[in-house]
Amino acid sequence: MARSGRLLRLTEILRTRRRAVTAAQLAAELVVSERTIYRDVAELMAQGVPIEGGAGVGYVLKRGHFLPPLMFAREELEAILLGLRYVDQRGDDVLKNASASALAKIAAVLPPHADTTLEMPLAMPGPPVASFPENAVELDILRAAIHAQRRLEIVYADATGKRTRRVVWPVQIGFMESARVLAAWCELRESFRTFRTDRIIEATEGSRYPGRRAELMRQLRENLALSTYAQTDRKD
Repeated sequence: MARSGRLLRLTEILRTRRRAVTAAQLAAELVVSERTIYRDVAELMAQGVPIEGGAGVGYVLKRGHFLPPLMFAREELEAILLGLRYVDQRGDDVLKNASASALAKIAAVLPPHADTTLEMPLAMPGPPVASFPENAVELDILRAAIHAQRRLEIVYADATGKRTRRVVWPVQIGFMESARVLAAWCELRESFRTFRTDRIIEATEGSRYPGRRAELMRQLRENLALSTYAQTDRKD
């Protein structure tokens, strides 16, 4: 591998790791000597790439560093375009606007030879959804509670229209084929539940829930099978 390609690959590896990576690990992945890694890291740092760490400790890319989209491989760009088009089909107005903005930023810096991929991608999402049920509570209220890690007191109507009052710890919003759902820990059921957002009649933000959202997400992955997300409502 030419040095320019190796420097790019080294930066890519560091960009995808959250913890420090030792020179030995990098050398093994790139099939070079540790001495070469030391030289390459020094070169990248001289070029302004914000790498932190050192020999014997490991290296990590400072958070916030972003490689420009022109560095994307064709397959990576295809994956990004597919994801953005899926969001444009199924997301709410906030995510649709964010998707359009992200696509415009990517298109602005792509080299000319990538225009074909942008205009005629190989992959496409499924058929667009005609419409989603209207929400009584704006998704931004749910998003705010998720970000702030705060309880939500909700009034929820099941499929028959029966209403119950719940206190939930919101974790994620799921965008399904025909509905959107809030995944949350339910204090009433003492378990994770998914709630269709169009059946959340009221939502009031409360106190901060105990623990961290990251831990809730880990528990959610462990306790809910993927099939749970395919359901638009869970009978309880």
